[in-house]
Amino acid sequence: MTQTYCRRAVHSLTKSTIHLSNPFRPQQGRLFNTKGSHQSNWNNKSCISSFIDPSTTTAIMSPTVLHLRSETKPLEHRSALTPTTAKKLIEAGYVVNVERSPERIFDDAEFEAIGATLVPEGSWVDAPKEHIIVGLKELLEEKFPLKHVHVQFAHCYKQQGGWENVLARFPRGGGTLLDLEFLVDERGRRVAAFGFHAGFAGAALALEAWAWQLNNTTPFPGVSSYPNEDALVADVKAALNKGAEKAGRMPRVIVIGALGRCGSGAVAALRKAGVPEQNILKWDMEETKPGGPFKEITDSDIFINCIYLSSKVPHFVNLESMNNNPDRKLSVVCDVSADTTNPLNPVPIYTVATTFDSPTVKVDGLKSEPACSVISIDHLPSLLPREASEAFSHDLLPSLLTLNDWQNSPVWARAKKLFDEKVATLPPSALEG
Repeated sequence: MTQTYCRRAVHSLTKSTIHLSNPFRPQQGRLFNTKGSHQSNWNNKSCISSFIDPSTTTAIMSPTVLHLRSETKPLEHRSALTPTTAKKLIEAGYVVNVERSPERIFDDAEFEAIGATLVPEGSWVDAPKEHIIVGLKELLEEKFPLKHVHVQFAHCYKQQGGWENVLARFPRGGGTLLDLEFLVDERGRRVAAFGFHAGFAGAALALEAWAWQLNNTTPFPGVSSYPNEDALVADVKAALNKGAEKAGRMPRVIVIGALGRCGSGAVAALRKAGVPEQNILKWDMEETKPGGPFKEITDSDIFINCIYLSSKVPHFVNLESMNNNPDRKLSVVCDVSADTTNPLNPVPIYTVATTFDSPTVKVDGLKSEPACSVISIDHLPSLLPREASEAFSHDLLPSLLTLNDWQNSPVWARAKKLFDEKVATLPPSALEG
């Protein structure tokens, strides 16, 4: 009965079009005659493709499906989409599938309440090829080819360790990487970044590590995410006061990259924690123009590196400069930039990335006290996952809303062009799988 009904409806619409109030959300069950003389209901979605002559009709556009995957990086609680932004996307006609996640700061129910469809964790692997996979941090290091368009941070464009294996999975499977780190506007400015919260979290942990080392002989212990900024600041203030009491003074902190998003977050955290303004050295490109290493760093108790590394720069600090300063005070370095395996890293005093479980690594090779430890966590904003996610996703939303035609959207088209350029640099052996 249903199929016959559809045949009749289509037969009567010889010169018809299908009218959609929203091109990304087909109105199930209504066909509209262009002359307004006939309107019929239908119940079988397949009738449109089966019985409408494409030469006389306008085809229904399927809605763009965004698939938010569950993060697999340990202690990564942030999300590229939040219930707030997912709701906006659904209202714009997108279908949003959200993988259930045990780690995400937002409960699954929060997404379900705004109309997103919950799907099993890890189901992105078997999702239809046309679905766009949205994530945050890099995928697990596996070998199977990637067939989808992926929106995420991949950390493989600066020749980081193993970059060729990460990047090659996309062309091997016919997939595309639209790297969130390189989404820029027409002026070359990033459209969305976690920089502020990365700097804020990095400075907070650096202050806690400084205080801990003054009062303890064991390594700075693991940390976990905070429900909000106020809770984090309260803990940092308490730790800082203990450290200042032990040292008899507040620490001197130098922030390089202080004028950027990341640096401004670091400075904000230092101020909220109670570090006196005169103890905060705020450096940027002008101050580093002469080229390092800089004695001002080794004369400070804490160094927070917040630059965005895009080309080779002289070392800001290295083992030699630390050993050559007999009055060195530097005991904590927070490399928020976390270019750990980048050969251009201007802070070459460590070689491993740290984690929330083990936040610091000791600097080896120092000839005198104090000992120095480095924080190089590459997902610092996850210390404040809800606030960081909301801010990032809000800034990313205008670009997300153009994913239905991403090839022709300037922001995404630039990301695709960069992807193609990077793929062209892959060694042939990487493409062989």
